[in-house]
Amino acid sequence: MVEGSANELDGDTIKVAQVVTDNCNSTISAGVLDDTVKPIISSEKHSLSLEVGASLFRFIKGKEGSTQKKIEEETGVKIVFPSSKKEESIVIEGISTDCVTRASEKIQAVMDEAIESSLDYSHFVSLPLAIHPELIDKLINFQNSILGNNDVSADENLESSDSIEDTSDIENKGQELIKGRDVAVELKVEDEKHVKVGLTSIPLVSYPPKSPRLPNASDFGIDKSIFIKPTTFHLTVIMLKLWNKERVNAASGVLKSISSKVIDASDNQPIFIRLKGLDTMRGSLSRARVLYAPVEEIGSEGRLLRACQVIINAFVEAGLVLEKDAKQKLKLHATVMNARHRKGKRRRKNDSFDARGIFKQFGSEDWGEYLICEAHLSQRFVLIETFWLNLYWPQILQTSVDLWE
Repeated sequence: MVEGSANELDGDTIKVAQVVTDNCNSTISAGVLDDTVKPIISSEKHSLSLEVGASLFRFIKGKEGSTQKKIEEETGVKIVFPSSKKEESIVIEGISTDCVTRASEKIQAVMDEAIESSLDYSHFVSLPLAIHPELIDKLINFQNSILGNNDVSADENLESSDSIEDTSDIENKGQELIKGRDVAVELKVEDEKHVKVGLTSIPLVSYPPKSPRLPNASDFGIDKSIFIKPTTFHLTVIMLKLWNKERVNAASGVLKSISSKVIDASDNQPIFIRLKGLDTMRGSLSRARVLYAPVEEIGSEGRLLRACQVIINAFVEAGLVLEKDAKQKLKLHATVMNARHRKGKRRRKNDSFDARGIFKQFGSEDWGEYLICEAHLSQRFVLIETFWLNLYWPQILQTSVDLWE
């Protein structure tokens, strides 16, 4: 691991395209804003184009534009955001290079803070498992079994038909009462203060007791949205924050360049894994946040972990991994449920679900043995998983790079 590599790259995050005046052009690197940069004293307008990355715009703007306004007021500049969602650069306009430079430094500080904390991970390097159709089938059956999808439509039909029958029965009985029975009320007024009511006939109607409602998945905080989509099932090697095109292209280049090293780490032999049982990543079974299938390398030779470490080291050395992530120990696991993925009103910050029933039924599930033969650089938060680059081993079958358009 290269110390401070992530920070060094962050220093180059802002790419200064140009400082423009009516009479001269100059280029300034935001990573080296020091005494070598001489402000140009001029009454003319100066502008600075910064390649930031669209995912960071909201941090520079701040809540209701508060951060942007503060920087503009403190430095005397105007920050212009692009009108197109495809653009990744902002423009700083000011009356001098000094105020423009100071504004760019403040923007860099805001970005650094966001990258280290609030900015979500955008990409990840993974070992795909969805390439095995039999595993996808098992995951679909797993989800249907828990959600009761095979019985839901039948139950809904029964409830619907029962509801109709009950309604008609009540209406018929009601009409029978109206037609076939009379309710006689005899009023005997003895004086102004006492009224005696005599009921000579009251019809009694009895209904069968309702059977108790059986618990369903939603009672345990379980719905379809917290299941991992079977077609995107994978093992995560490293999480990445690639907030602009430059970093995405750099990541693609890294994965493409290490194919031979990965093959060497696996001794040029196929690697098989076994998925068996279930476990929780966070929380207890009663308040689980992540449920996953543990991974075991068949043969226990450690070749899979060595190959993964080659991948991790390469991204760390390229400055594409946050320092805190570089220090974490790799724990390969296949996530099957994640409460963070929940959609709808029920979602909350420390969301969880009750996995005790799932664990009782599937805690010893044998998911099977599978060949690991690809590494993907994938993008998060897309409807269909996008693979920027595929790396195949133990022999390279094909290497394709799909760059950000």
